[in-house]
Amino acid sequence: VWTLDPIDGTKSFISGMPAWGTLIGLARLGEPVFGMMHQPFTRERFAGDGAAAWYRGPAGSRALQVRPCENLKDAVLYTTSPRLMNASDRTAFERVEQAARLSRYGGDCYAYCMVAAGHVDLVIETELKPHDVVALVPIVTGAGGVMTTWENGPPQHGGRIIAAGDKRVHAAAMAMLAS
Repeated sequence: VWTLDPIDGTKSFISGMPAWGTLIGLARLGEPVFGMMHQPFTRERFAGDGAAAWYRGPAGSRALQVRPCENLKDAVLYTTSPRLMNASDRTAFERVEQAARLSRYGGDCYAYCMVAAGHVDLVIETELKPHDVVALVPIVTGAGGVMTTWENGPPQHGGRIIAAGDKRVHAAAMAMLAS
């Protein structure tokens, strides 16, 4: 099944911020097996198949690889906006945010690709739809990262999503989200 999100990050798009992108995902038997995020303004393309991930853009072409990050205190955290979260989820997010080295808002699908590229360590969001994540799962996991729901389930159905470049940061953030 192909999944297409022509403008992921609509608010970024309408405000002129280049954090939006076009998402194309392919799921086989319900599992994401290929994903691409294309950002036409910056002319960047991120793709992955769950086993590997690639970048192509003005900086050339290269394989994507997450970076190691042992602790939350060293992590760069992104979310589109905590204002999109309900009060309970926002409180849980704030626990992780207070533990992180740096927290930034915005990014939409681009933030997940920055995890895959090794620039960002953690993305935490809620209320996502399948078309928001199916394409991103093979990119993040193909670069060596992990992407799940807050309940540690498969992310392709959307909901409350966490993506991390390092399994240790994923585990630490999951523990804080659950407390």
